[in-house]
Amino acid sequence: MAEDRRQPLVVFQPSGQRGRFPVGTPLLAAARQLGVDIDSVCGGRAICGRCQVEIACGQFAKHGIDSRMEHVSAPSAAEERYAERRGLPPGRRLSCQARILGDVVIDVPPESQVHRQVVRKQADARPIAIDPVLRLYYVEVEKPDMHRQRGDFERLGEALESQWGLSRPAIDLAPLRRLQPALRAGDSTLTVAVHDGRQIIALRPGFHDRALGVAVDVGSTTIAAHLCDLGTGEVLASAGRMNPQIRFGEDLMSRVSYAMLHPGGAAEMTRAVREAVDAMLDELAAEAAVDPDDILELVFVGNPVMHHLLLGLDPVPLGSAPFPLAVDSALELEARELGLARVAEGARVYVLPCIAGHVGADCAAVVLSEAPHLSDEVTLLVDVGTNAEIVLGNRHRLLACSSPTGPAFEGAQISCGQRAAPGAIERVRIDRTTLEPRFRIIGCELWSDQPGFAEAADRLGVTGICGSGIVEAIAEMYLSGILDADGTIRGECAARSDRIVAEGRTFAYVLHRGEREIRITQNDVRAIQLAKAALYAGARLLMDRLGIERVERIALAGAFGSHIDPLYAMVLGMIPDCPLERVRAAGNAAGTGARIALLNRAARREIEEVVERIEKIETAIEPRFQEHFVAAMAIPHRHAPYPNLALRVPLPERRAAADSGVRERRRRRHGS
Repeated sequence: MAEDRRQPLVVFQPSGQRGRFPVGTPLLAAARQLGVDIDSVCGGRAICGRCQVEIACGQFAKHGIDSRMEHVSAPSAAEERYAERRGLPPGRRLSCQARILGDVVIDVPPESQVHRQVVRKQADARPIAIDPVLRLYYVEVEKPDMHRQRGDFERLGEALESQWGLSRPAIDLAPLRRLQPALRAGDSTLTVAVHDGRQIIALRPGFHDRALGVAVDVGSTTIAAHLCDLGTGEVLASAGRMNPQIRFGEDLMSRVSYAMLHPGGAAEMTRAVREAVDAMLDELAAEAAVDPDDILELVFVGNPVMHHLLLGLDPVPLGSAPFPLAVDSALELEARELGLARVAEGARVYVLPCIAGHVGADCAAVVLSEAPHLSDEVTLLVDVGTNAEIVLGNRHRLLACSSPTGPAFEGAQISCGQRAAPGAIERVRIDRTTLEPRFRIIGCELWSDQPGFAEAADRLGVTGICGSGIVEAIAEMYLSGILDADGTIRGECAARSDRIVAEGRTFAYVLHRGEREIRITQNDVRAIQLAKAALYAGARLLMDRLGIERVERIALAGAFGSHIDPLYAMVLGMIPDCPLERVRAAGNAAGTGARIALLNRAARREIEEVVERIEKIETAIEPRFQEHFVAAMAIPHRHAPYPNLALRVPLPERRAAADSGVRERRRRRHGS
């Protein structure tokens, strides 16, 4: 605008944007003219309270301003009513009511910014800028007039354009049916939910300032969901439950086989997962004490098989090469198309894109969450599940693959294995001299050799060993000499401890003696070796393709990756060597990525573009995969150096792998 020195100067912080405006201009109007980021749902009617600002008092030499409270108007009657009804913190004003009287500096607090950021807890994780694809608009619609015959929807469109600048919106049939009753109930005032700036999907009579969304990660084992306030980004409730499809098969390929062998099997699994999601939506709404009709937006992520079954697509082609997806691009749907009932009638669904083959929308969500495409560091992302999804690279190049680890890391295929639940052993330490173990169980913070543990164990029971526990147990067995580098339990250790017991032609290690004996068998060790070798081989294959010998950062994602100790993951050889301080658990990064896509419209375009340039490596046809797999069967590896790991923990002599391997082959040959 042309600067008129006779008009007061207004400076908005923290953006630093400034301009001169006529006396009497509302601060919100000035902010909008300058493009300052101030939120509002009610359109300046002192109803929503989202446009709060602080009047900065004092001398501001940098701006040549003597900023005092008298440089803005006194609170209006509407502002006083709002303050009485909902309260205003000291020093706060509603920018829609406060008018400019003189030069002034205005502080816009983070909670009043449209694109406010929710900072994630991890120091190196990206913040989430709140800019959802769905927005609420409060409007006052012109009442019907015999002299100006216009339909209710047309008058609503005029109100949206004149009061909010939204031009020619479209409307779903469901809200159109409700429009006339809502106008009557609200005395010609409405709150309108507009999707992507163009489609009216819901409306409420009068003023309503709550729009909710749900981010859902459909995993093969568990489903996790987070109910979020689309205006603030706050997580109002979270829920998780076992995926009911487990009864059709533990892993992905068994579910594909079920669909292949049983007519109607795929539809049966689709119905099961949709019913589970609907029940979780009900649970979330009840926990947060909100109206399910306020749930207007949902985001889904999942591996390709879960993705296809959720959408009702045939998963059978994913069971054989070349593993074609029915669709790999992002999808925008209506919730009713997925049979979801516990949401608003017009609620929308966004499904993140899949990458390719067996690298799905959940892996795309991990990329969105961890953002390797924005970094110069070469980052390895590992989403550990029954089918590990692996991404390697940086801003210059990204590669991805999947690796068939199987369910061993989740406690399946382990003799005393179980899923993570109260009573499961989750942490293990073994004395290097006596070979005596101590452990912790889920639900109790005490170690087994501490006072009070026995009472807790009586209450909870020591019920089995979960994924993180089996990894630590096997790694500790290796570090204490019970286990050779090739994974053989050494029978000669029985002379040192009665914990090593014969079991047929092999040996086992007794971790716990009690009502239920917990032991680590030779078959348990082999199952973990197979899983960890597949994981390492996939990562190593990507490193070969990228032409590197080391990675600079590793993030372990997924439910299992969240609980594993990076030290033991490296001792076992699940991941390549890396400075341990640069290895971290990323939590449910897929769920976080889904939440980012729920709360930020630009993130959707971002991940769609990034996925387009991720190079997919198919491990099934790569000749070096088997070579890497065989070498990775050793603990931590047949020949790969682990210098960073050696700085943190003394490693047994590497030659033990070859020697014990020879011993075992001789033993088998002679039948002893």
